[in-house]
Amino acid sequence: MNDEVKNNEVDENIAVEASESEGKSKGKRRQAPAKKKVATVNPDIEERVVAVNRVAKVVKGGRRFSFSALMIVGDKKGNVGYGLGKANEVPEAIRKAIQAANRKMIRVPLDKGTIPHSVLGMHDAGKIIFKPAAEGTGIKASGACRSILELAGVKNVLTKSLKNNNPHNVVKATFDALKQLRSLEQIAAARGIDPKRIRIK
Repeated sequence: MNDEVKNNEVDENIAVEASESEGKSKGKRRQAPAKKKVATVNPDIEERVVAVNRVAKVVKGGRRFSFSALMIVGDKKGNVGYGLGKANEVPEAIRKAIQAANRKMIRVPLDKGTIPHSVLGMHDAGKIIFKPAAEGTGIKASGACRSILELAGVKNVLTKSLKNNNPHNVVKATFDALKQLRSLEQIAAARGIDPKRIRIK
């Protein structure tokens, strides 16, 4: 009799432990980490390096050096973006910058290969003015500004940098100007009139 009671108690303990282990395993399944999103690579998008700098972080034991990369991406069809990435190695910093640039792409309205109207872009010490140009003028710009306009698909434009030429400020001032651009149709829709009645300078 005692043996039967002991066997029953052992069986009950095994069953309880099994149920607890199943509960834990189910709990683990529910708390499984979400899968990381893999960024799809578009073959039409072109990438360009604007600047790669070595940066240092001062800590108690001394300095920790790493690299920062400023990248421009665009498809030459009106879509362009920029991104900044930091890592211990240059290739990893460039990869992070490209991912950030793909996430922050903007649409640039174009009018026969040039911009629709004059615009002024500013960011901190960066200040750049953009003006439409006739066919055959080309891109009258240099440095980071030229790379952005080329990847955006602009063929003819006049630019002038009025302040600092720091690449980070130039890039942000350029994107500030591109975000202000409006096509003829967008302006007409906002005013609620016929596009033929609008004259853009």
